[in-house]
Amino acid sequence: MEYEIKGGAFPMVVCKLQKGERMKDESGAMAFMTSGIKMDTNTGGGLLKGLGRALAGDSLFINTFEAQKDNEEIGFSSYYPGRIIPIRLDGTNPIIGQKSSFLAAEDSVNIDMYFRKKLGAGIFGGEGFILQKFSGNGMVFLEIDGEVIERYLEPGETLFVDQGHVAAMDETVDFDIERIKGAKNMVFGGEGLFLATLRGPGRVWVQTMPIPKLAQALIPYIPKRE
Repeated sequence: MEYEIKGGAFPMVVCKLQKGERMKDESGAMAFMTSGIKMDTNTGGGLLKGLGRALAGDSLFINTFEAQKDNEEIGFSSYYPGRIIPIRLDGTNPIIGQKSSFLAAEDSVNIDMYFRKKLGAGIFGGEGFILQKFSGNGMVFLEIDGEVIERYLEPGETLFVDQGHVAAMDETVDFDIERIKGAKNMVFGGEGLFLATLRGPGRVWVQTMPIPKLAQALIPYIPKRE
């Protein structure tokens, strides 16, 4: 499978498939496909896996696409302004993503629920207890809100991130929350009461404009009904 990510703030990933190659997407992400691709809608591993994806912010159903001949193309577009990030999984490096981060993947990639193990991180971490876990072998494409910054944390290195800005991370990264110190900082700092604490080793993807924050910023500009 070959791919190219096109566009700026409203991107699309275009994948070229050879005969027999298969991809799957979040329901509704497919923007176009050529005539030699066959589509099948299913629960992607059974009803329980489908329910798990639904709890993690995606659809109960997954669309699977298989090329019936060589050099067929399919395009997947993001739902929100932002970026599409490609991540290659090699069977040893599962990725944890925010709710609804899944856009598309090769059929060999597994998509599962991921439960936060720490109570505080689930309540105050900005994304709840249930996230998405991507494992197996192959390419997975995640959609990120706004721009994205990728950082690698060395073992023991700590990064503090505002709630909602954590888009994805290696499973090896420890995720916790920490209360902002100082009464003035909590009351007047405008950053909330807690920060996400990420401790390496592993990669972290930080997004610049979480959709809930964007929606909140637009509220004053929405006309009110008389």
